[in-house]
Amino acid sequence: MTAVALADLDRLNIWLKTYPVPDSLRLSLEADQEVTQTYNSNAIEGNTLTLAETKAVLLDGVTVSGHPLREHLEAVNHKEAWRLMRRLSTSPGPLLEDDVLSIHRVILSGIQTEDAGVYRRDRVRVVGSSLIFPNPLKVPELMGSFSDTVNAEASLHPVLMAAHAHYRLVAIHPFADGNGRTARLLMNLLLIRSGFPPALLPVTERAAYYAALEVANGGDLGAFETLILGRVRAALLELLAVVGGDEEA
Repeated sequence: MTAVALADLDRLNIWLKTYPVPDSLRLSLEADQEVTQTYNSNAIEGNTLTLAETKAVLLDGVTVSGHPLREHLEAVNHKEAWRLMRRLSTSPGPLLEDDVLSIHRVILSGIQTEDAGVYRRDRVRVVGSSLIFPNPLKVPELMGSFSDTVNAEASLHPVLMAAHAHYRLVAIHPFADGNGRTARLLMNLLLIRSGFPPALLPVTERAAYYAALEVANGGDLGAFETLILGRVRAALLELLAVVGGDEEA
């Protein structure tokens, strides 16, 4: 089933690339992704800014009454981290440990500056998760080999490689905060670098997302792979609809 789903993704992606995209439309699409990705990724972590409010913060630079400063900073930081991820995605080559650290550094800048781009120094526990995260003393070693593990899967389909990287980073939980946002940005870095569009994990599917991660904690990544494959397919179909190529999808 996975092989069939991956072949379908390849078909849609090849089809998408047959359509020329004017610079004006490309910039508009990228701006929309920047806002929607920021809203959903932060909302998954509990940020209460709405999509419209996130757009106002990012595009108009306004402060929304009733929301704490941290939520505004989370929006601005994610936008900057998204742009950094985009820049990193234009450079071919293997994933570097510093790529992950650089993204995380932006995520927590000005919020938890002492933890930004720094591996956690304490034990952590995620409410509702069965996973026992590694001792903080082991995190530097685990992250030292993390990029090697991701790069060793280069022969896998790019979508599976990106999904596995996402899960492995969350499983190590290397940071005091910002692990989920960093993992989603990392996943999209690998997808874009491989020629696929970024995948949106919407807050409306948070329960399914967490459930798939929990199953993966038990050693079966199948449900999580299926979830990510579905989100990449949704991204492809949405882009095909925009550029006018959805007639036979």
